[in-house]
Amino acid sequence: MSEFATPRAVFQRLIDGITARRPGDLPRLYAEDAVVVHPFALPGSRLEGRDALRAHFAQLETLPLEMEARNVVVHQTADPEVIIAEFEYAARNTETGREFVLPNIFVMRVRDGHIVESRDYAHHRVFEQAMA
Repeated sequence: MSEFATPRAVFQRLIDGITARRPGDLPRLYAEDAVVVHPFALPGSRLEGRDALRAHFAQLETLPLEMEARNVVVHQTADPEVIIAEFEYAARNTETGREFVLPNIFVMRVRDGHIVESRDYAHHRVFEQAMA
């Protein structure tokens, strides 16, 4: 039996850290050379390496945001390193009071307890509109 966290456990730690707004904990979930792509962001976003992810997650501290992950469904794939997670963030802009739901699908590869690559299909437009 492996001593490393499963892909499902790593994903859960990720969304728990995001919703609790603990950006300092999040980069450690990723491999040093991890690649995270946000294909639906305009323009598209590609984060390479733990330092880029650290800068990305640091934004959580400044956002006027409360969120919770809900309707989480994790699909195992034929590849034991890869999961597909469907979920949504139910969120509220604390400055405007605007509530919104942000649908997400993550396709993640986790090796030795760290995310090595992820494609995060979030509805970025919903987020941008809610934060405006």
